[in-house]
Order: sequence, then C-alpha cells, then structure tokens
Amino acid sequence: MPKVDILNIKGENVGSLELNETLFNTEISEHTVYEVVKNQLANKRQGTQSAKTRSEVRGGGRKPFRQKGTGRARQGSIRAPHYTGGGVVFAPKPRDYSYKVPKKLRRKALYSVLTSKVNDNELIVLEDLNLENAKTKEAVAVLNAIDAGKKAYIVTAENDSNVYRSFRNIEGVDVSAASLINVYDLVKHNKLVITKDAVAKLEEVFI
Repeated sequence: MPKVDILNIKGENVGSLELNETLFNTEISEHTVYEVVKNQLANKRQGTQSAKTRSEVRGGGRKPFRQKGTGRARQGSIRAPHYTGGGVVFAPKPRDYSYKVPKKLRRKALYSVLTSKVNDNELIVLEDLNLENAKTKEAVAVLNAIDAGKKAYIVTAENDSNVYRSFRNIEGVDVSAASLINVYDLVKHNKLVITKDAVAKLEEVFI
C-alpha cells in the first residue's frame, strides 16, 4: 500500500496514512482519462449557438434582376449566402452535446488520475482544515505553508461553507466535497489537497 505524510495547516508532519490500493495504486490508463475529460467538457457545453440559413433571413423574396440579357450571373435572391446580409451555409443550430460514458470507465479514469497524483507527488493530505475565520488571508497562509502552489484542488469530506468562503477568491483554486470529486478538476489542478476524513469518504463512495 502506498503511504503519504499527513500535514497540519501549518505544514508540519503529524503522521502518515496508508492509501487504498484500488484508488491510489492502480494501472494508469491515459486514454480512459482522455475519454472522460472529453465527456465532461462536452456535457458542459451550452449548445445555444445559432445562425440563420437563407430561408430564415428577412427579405430576398423578389428576384434581384431578370434572368437573361444583363451579362451578369443569374441570381434568385439577395439573401443567398454569397451576398452581404445573406444566410449562412450549414448554419449552426441549438443542439445537445451531452452524452454518457459507462460508470466503470469513469471509475477507472478517477483511479488513474488519483494514482498519478501519488506517483507525481501532487497529493497533500491534511489532518483537518479547520479555519478560525472564513478569510482569504488565512487560506493563502495554509496554501503557502503546505506548498500547494497556485493551482490547488481542495477536497473536504463534506460541503464546508467556511472552507469554501475562505478559498473561493483565490485564482486557480477550487473547493469540492469528496463525493463530488471529478476527473476534469483533478487533471486541471497541479495539486490535490485533501483532508484525512475526505480520503476515507472517497473509499466509501467510489469503491
């Protein structure tokens, strides 16, 4: 079983923790991670883009000039795509980009990313994350003490409004409950900062 040090919010080593092999010591599948990240980004798309085709643009019902005898190419409408103000060829229309991937695939991708965080020394386990006040200044001090860098993913066992309010104004830092952890956010951030209780919650929810 892989082992990691447990730190307090001052950055001091206060013990060690054995990590679950299923979550943190599995075979890494980069392609699975790619497929799940692609799925998450597709599901986030609003799909509200829209443009008008030549049949939807106002005007152009009258033939601009007679068919023959002008020396010009024949035209049927001033709302054809090659005219200024004309319709768009193959105009984009509102659509739903979301699709589903199998639960097993999502789990495999999550295990792969968590394992890579351990292998790359990007996992920081905290004894707890009890802040006296919901202040950004305190949150920055914690990040500096544990050397979390500028892009950290803070994970707590349950939704903690105090922690959320403390970290929400720090650019590059996101906060999540353990049950809502996802592959895209893990990949996006350089460090995973997770409380000891949240590690236990991950084992409970995802195994």
